[in-house]
Amino acid sequence: MTRGLSDVLFASFARRDQRRKGEQYLRGLLGTEGRKSIRNIAAQVGGPATEQSLHHFISSSTWDWMPVREALAGYLARLAAPQAWVVHPMPIPKAGDQSVGVDYGVDPCAGVFRGQRAFGVWYAGETLNTPVSWRLFLPGLWVGDAERRRQAEIPDAVGPESLEQCAAAAVLEMLGSWRVPARPVVLNTHINRIGDTVDRFSAAGVPVIARIRGTAQLLMGDPALPGYDGGPLEAQRILAGVRGLRRPVGAEGHPDRLAGPGGTLAVAVRVARVGELPRHPRAGAADGPGDLLLVGEWQDPQGPPSAVWVTNMTSVPAGALLRLTRLGGRACQDLTAAGADVGLKDFEGRSFRGWHRHMTLASAAYTVTALAGMGGISPNAVDAA
Repeated sequence: MTRGLSDVLFASFARRDQRRKGEQYLRGLLGTEGRKSIRNIAAQVGGPATEQSLHHFISSSTWDWMPVREALAGYLARLAAPQAWVVHPMPIPKAGDQSVGVDYGVDPCAGVFRGQRAFGVWYAGETLNTPVSWRLFLPGLWVGDAERRRQAEIPDAVGPESLEQCAAAAVLEMLGSWRVPARPVVLNTHINRIGDTVDRFSAAGVPVIARIRGTAQLLMGDPALPGYDGGPLEAQRILAGVRGLRRPVGAEGHPDRLAGPGGTLAVAVRVARVGELPRHPRAGAADGPGDLLLVGEWQDPQGPPSAVWVTNMTSVPAGALLRLTRLGGRACQDLTAAGADVGLKDFEGRSFRGWHRHMTLASAAYTVTALAGMGGISPNAVDAA
């Protein structure tokens, strides 16, 4: 099966030596102990003489990483169709300031840190989760500095964007051009500009469920529920008004099951973006419900919501929506457990292209490791061409 995967991944390579180096690098990611730097990988697969050729292959070669990523996603989809595509953030701490995209930032999990911030797009199946694509966030000090752009070889087409725009673009560009199954997207990162972000997905015909903060401002969209004509309200306040409608949801998101270990209480209610529903409707006017669904989840029935989501899938029950959000949680757990083993945070160069090529092959190594854990592939069986 590894030979089949290798042939699929590198089918876009025009030259045999590129295919050979791709397989070398993949073997190095799988077999090198400790940090997966180019130097350590070269020492594992060919000695010091190999280091220069692998450095050129990753940082300066001409091969395009996008067809390799699409091939990886297609390979996985042929094994089993995904249940969703999950977008999950990955902070990459860096001690220096030369790597492309490095800046001081605040990460919800890591707190204040210096490093890179990236978003991975994960294939999320019933039993398998693995990243297939990546987008690196570039702060203004990188995209606006001509010298930094030149040194990191940042393409002219790469412009400024917010973290939120970066997360959405990571998956929308993929779904817009790759031949992969259309599935809902779980945006497993907090969004602030709810209308702008959800509209991008709706315009593309992509169902999405995204994390939001409880302080996000929305309008109650259901005239039959409290707060409908009360103006903008925080999401957590809207949910507090419908606590009596919560229902138990089991650990796997199934409705009508007692919430045992890992289970929660959940409610879903129609909402609208601020400014989209009249505050004082004319008598007799027929006001439709909001165009979004607000989903609240409680692990402590007496406390505030443990997670708040918004989605354009307004006809999907809360239990089914929470099954999707669980996929985001699994991606987070799997990244924490196995990401370091294949070098997802280990690229040391300053090259924008080098970072993307390394991440592409590290994602392939992650897939090999994940499939090996399922008994479907051997991580030691990547053969040279």
